[in-house]
Formats: sequence, C-alpha cells, structure tokens
Amino acid sequence: MSSEKVENLHASVLLNECLEMLAPQAGGIFVDATLGLAGHAEAILSAAPDVRLIGLDRDTEAIALAQRRLAGFGERARIVHANFAALKEVLEAAGVRTVNGVLADLGVSSLQFDRPERGFSFRFDAPLDMRMNAGSGEETAAELLERLSEEEIADLIYNYGEERFSRRIARRIVWKREIGEPVRTTRELAETVEKAIGRGRSKDKIHPATRTFQALRIAVNGEIEILEGFIRDAVEILKTDGKLAVITFHSLEDRIVKQTFRKLTGECSCPPRLPRCVCGAEKKVEILTRKPIAPGEIEIENNPRARSAKLRVCRKV
Repeated sequence: MSSEKVENLHASVLLNECLEMLAPQAGGIFVDATLGLAGHAEAILSAAPDVRLIGLDRDTEAIALAQRRLAGFGERARIVHANFAALKEVLEAAGVRTVNGVLADLGVSSLQFDRPERGFSFRFDAPLDMRMNAGSGEETAAELLERLSEEEIADLIYNYGEERFSRRIARRIVWKREIGEPVRTTRELAETVEKAIGRGRSKDKIHPATRTFQALRIAVNGEIEILEGFIRDAVEILKTDGKLAVITFHSLEDRIVKQTFRKLTGECSCPPRLPRCVCGAEKKVEILTRKPIAPGEIEIENNPRARSAKLRVCRKV
C-alpha cells in the first residue's frame, strides 16, 4: 500500500484548527494519543524543524500503516502500541518527562468503519466485534450482549448511546438470545434494533441502530471510563503553556471533556452552603475554547463524518 493510499483511507478532522491551537515550535515534543493513520501526527511533525512526536494507538493495523506514513521522519517519530490510558507509562519508558502538546482524536477511523471484518458498521454484514485492539482476547460486542442482563443492556444503550428506546431494544436482544438466536453479526443487530423500534419511530435522519452501535463500541473499548483520567494525566505531563487538544464526536464524550476541563480550571464543586472549599479545586489549566471548535461547511462537504466533531483545547498554567 502506497503512502498516498494510506492518506486516502482516512481524512483527519479539524486538521488546520488543531495545528493552529497546538502551534508546534522547533524542537518541541508532542503526543498524538490516538495516532490512527497519522494524519494529525504527520502535520505536527511537518509544522516546524526538529519537532518530535510520540504516537499511541491500540489498533495494530493502524500502527502498521502509521509507521509506513511516518517513516520519512526517522527517529523524530516514535510509535507505541498502547491505549491512551497508558500515556504516563509510555512517556516514562521513552525517558520523556514533559511535552509541549497532546492531541487526542476520539473518533473511530475510516480504517475501522470501512473494514467489514472489524464489525463496527451496520453497512456490512460481519461478526459483531467492535474491538479497537482486534484479536486482543478482550470481550467482543457479541459476547457482551450474550453476557449482560436485559437491564444492563438497556442501561448501556441509554447511557452510552442516549437512545430513548433502549428498553425495547434490550428486551428484543434478550428475547432472541432466549429462543436460541443470539445477536452475533452487525446485520442481526441492525435488524433487531429496527424491529424493536421501527424505522419510522426515530425523528432523526440517522439509521435507527446508530446509537446502539455507538453505545456498544464505547462499552467494548471502555472509552468513557478512561477519558477523565487521560485528560488529567495529559495535563500533568504538559510543560507550562503546553496545550491539550481533544476532538470528540458525540455529546457524552464532549460533556466529559468540558466538565473535566472546567474542574481543572479550579472551579469549586462544593455545595454553596459550605463556608470554605473542601473539594481541593486547584487551577491547573486555562480553557482556550469557551465554545468548541466545529468543522466548517467545506470540510463537512468533503468529509461528512466530520459533521459531529468538536474540538476543545486547554493550556497548562
């Protein structure tokens, strides 16, 4: 696969906006905590002389393609197979104590969505996998649906997918399991959701199974549980005036980023009646994006998957 083909596999979202906010300077050290196909990483490395970058990703297929794309940067690019939750450990192993900037693009790459065997999309019929780290031995989405109770499935779909028909969907998934037809493929899940709520019941233009697929992907990969911890770790390893940029693609992630940034500004979360602050709030960052940065019309036209992206950035003080 040529470098050009690697680039065509995935369009990096809000690329220019990320570069403008991170403002790489000569000799700086940056982290791309969700490397993917290295579009953002390549731009950061190209932005100024002698910039160094450490890229993390849990997807071995993405790692291989990113290595090919960044090969020309030599030792300036260090790529590590790891979850962004291991950020501090990765930097410690690399002998790096502080960095100038950290970027995390929390979206699923086109490489994952467009490969039927990865089981992320209902556009293809494939085993219901959804693991970012495919072949890792971790629980697949199909195995999760076979293990959880009806109530647990409903809560998962509601909390992570914000799906108002979560109870109906969970009931039908469990019913199929009880009659000996457990949901094991992407098509089976999409059809199960459609039959549970019907295409005409949703007021949205999206496919009725979209939120359920989103919820399962988040649950399988533990995306929400590790997000706040990652943000705190990233701020800790930033140099003074270093910046953390996070791109989200749905409201639940964006809410966590927004709230965590706010906590790190030192905003007190104590009940108003307390005579003094006891929550330990301490100002560590300044928020640079009071409102999230969204893609422009041209980017959305060229890359419809960018439509829901939001970029939030903070600076360490």
